Amino acid sequence: MEEFEDSRAAKKTKTIYISTVISISLVLLMVGLLGLILVHGRKLSNYVKENIVLNVIINEGTKEVDVLQLQKQIEANNYVKSTQYISKELAARNLTQDLGEDFIKFLGYNPLLSSIDVYMKADYANNESIDILSKQLQKNPMINEVRYQKSLVDMINQNIRTISLVILGFGAVLLIIAVALINNTIRLAIYSQRFIIKSMQLVGATRGFIRKPFINYGILHGFIAGLIAIILLVLTLYFAQKEIPELVILTDYVEFGMVFLGVIGVGILISGISTYFAVTKYLGLKTQDLYR
Repeated sequence: MEEFEDSRAAKKTKTIYISTVISISLVLLMVGLLGLILVHGRKLSNYVKENIVLNVIINEGTKEVDVLQLQKQIEANNYVKSTQYISKELAARNLTQDLGEDFIKFLGYNPLLSSIDVYMKADYANNESIDILSKQLQKNPMINEVRYQKSLVDMINQNIRTISLVILGFGAVLLIIAVALINNTIRLAIYSQRFIIKSMQLVGATRGFIRKPFINYGILHGFIAGLIAIILLVLTLYFAQKEIPELVILTDYVEFGMVFLGVIGVGILISGISTYFAVTKYLGLKTQDLYR
């Protein structure tokens, strides 16, 4: 009969631990998804900023060798990420494709000028930095004009700031919820072990001795839950990239690795701390209070 009771208690304990790990892993999955959103959001904002085009229009009659030399000088600027030289012929072909008809045959000549498309680094993709670069370029006698859409640059930066604040606010709320859910899950698991804790205390075991195995289990459960959450995150990324192939340009395995380590770290930290306080609570209770 006693063996049956022990077996039943062991099965109940295993069931509690398994449900605890599953619950923590689901919460950590939400935390990991938030981390991936933050990583992708930053990458996406940089991608958008770095695709803002500054058109440097070259004067008619400028030699191509001089234009290429100017292109190298522009690329050397700290504000600039990359440049692309657009010759008169290439500009004409691009416009013909956009219009769907050959405008040169209609006009009899090519009115377009050569240009250099300048793409700014994300940190400098704002009107202040672009104005500084534009004024520097306009001093060059080879340059006819520098064009860019100020209103578009302002709108992009404003929208990115707004979206970043919303994501950070949502992230803070989600992290608080995650901590509360994991803490409550662990407290319920420890609640089922309260009589074992009190029995160990009554036979003379020290508080540190009693807490140690529970904290070790808590840390182990946090680690296992983190691994499960990472597997689910990898599957989520795989299917997301399968459905949206464009997400490949935002892929950064180093940052993904940091998110995965963060998920495991959060799982271990919260599980360990929550277990410590939950066990300490029952160590401080009187025997009659355990039945409440």
